[in-house]
Formats: sequence, structure tokens, C-alpha cells
Amino acid sequence: MLSKSQISFIKSLHQKKYRKENGIFIIEGIKSIVEFLGSNYQLHSIYFTSAISTQLPKFDTNIRLFEVSDEELRKISTLQTPQGILALVHMPLDSGVDIASLKNQFSLVLDDVQDPGNFGTIIRTADWFGIKNIVCSEHTVEAYNPKTVQSTMGSLCRVNVSYTNLADFLGKVNLPIFGALLDGNDIYQANWGQEGLILLGNEGHGIAKNLIGKITVPITIPRFGMAESLNVAVSAAIFCSELKRFSGPTS
Repeated sequence: MLSKSQISFIKSLHQKKYRKENGIFIIEGIKSIVEFLGSNYQLHSIYFTSAISTQLPKFDTNIRLFEVSDEELRKISTLQTPQGILALVHMPLDSGVDIASLKNQFSLVLDDVQDPGNFGTIIRTADWFGIKNIVCSEHTVEAYNPKTVQSTMGSLCRVNVSYTNLADFLGKVNLPIFGALLDGNDIYQANWGQEGLILLGNEGHGIAKNLIGKITVPITIPRFGMAESLNVAVSAAIFCSELKRFSGPTS
């Protein structure tokens, strides 16, 4: 049985303020937890119901395990329908963007993406296409938001996410900057080369005006129908697919 203080602490982690204060975030679902167990992330504790106990893998002895009732799990879960298991995970230290590590590969850059589901899908897409780094503006939604984490389906543990002032960052980096703009070059005719940054903008306003001038290669996904715009996560998937098709698996 969980104490009131345990329940209160875990519920506090539903909020960004307390996740940041404690350096701990929540993941849910056996698949995601197994993914994080095999990563460089350090798990703090795991809470599971008897129904899922037979599916549990072997855990490091430093991880605290708690068998809880369905009612207790509902109290601490961020989901309307809990998946039988929840884990608390230590956040890694954000040491900033290592510009040198972005050379000879492609990375995504997100300018104020706000929807946690979109962000989680972008992280999962990056993982699928072997993209290791996502650089975010300071006002992009938090990577450890429960909805973001859930949407990544475990991919968060394999993709480096960092936050910085994009105007400063893009002014310093010596890489091609491919920006998603309505009046850019046709994505299907683009020459991607073997390295660069893919800059994607906010869901409603696109890329900020102070960043547009830093784009070296404006790119557009041509419209063939009547839709006003594309979802940013869909745009990210199209960009990732095209650059990998052009540059091959070794980029």
C-alpha cells in the first residue's frame, strides 16, 4: 500500500514545476519501461499491479519496486486508462547543445512546437529514421511532459533533446539549415548533402521571423490538394523520409 505522501509526490510530477524541482518524470506502459531499462536513463522506482507482475523483466536492485492496487495506480497515473505499470525516471542533466556532435549527420530543430502529442510523435519519427538529436527553442513543449513521453513509445530514451536560444544557436552553427517554408524549394528536388539542420516551426505561426533569415535552404512540401496546412509532426516525417532517401542509411 502506498502512503499518502508517496501518492502526493507522484501526483505532483504531473506538473512541470515539480518535475523540474525533483529532476524526475513519469513513464507508463510495460513496453516504454523496458525501453528505458535498456538505456542510459536511471530509473527511480516502479509501481505495478498484480495483473502485470508476470510480465516484469529483471530489474536493477537499485530500483525500488511497489506492487499497488488498481485504485492506487489510477490515483498516480497520468492516463485515463492506466496500463498496469508506472515508473519514475531521473532526468539527465541538460548540458546544452554540443554543436560539434551535430556534424556529419542530420538533426531536427523545433521552433516553439506546443502540442505534446506532436512533439512525442516527432521524437518517435526521429528515432525511426535514425536521427539522434533534436534541438528545441526555449518555449517548445517540455520533453518530459507525460503526453509527450507517452507519444514517444519509448523512443525518448534514444533521442537527445536539448533546449536553447535558437537565434544564438543558428547564428553559431556552421551547417546547412533547411527551413520548412511555404515559398521554399520543392522538397522532392532538394539536394540534401550529408549533413544539416531541419528547422520546423510552430503549429500556428510557422518559423519565427527572426529565424527565417538564418535559413540557408528554404524547403516546401508542395500542396496538391486544398488543405490549408500540414501537421508539424507529419511535416517532420516527410522531411526525415526524403533526406534519408537522398542521403542513404549511412548519413
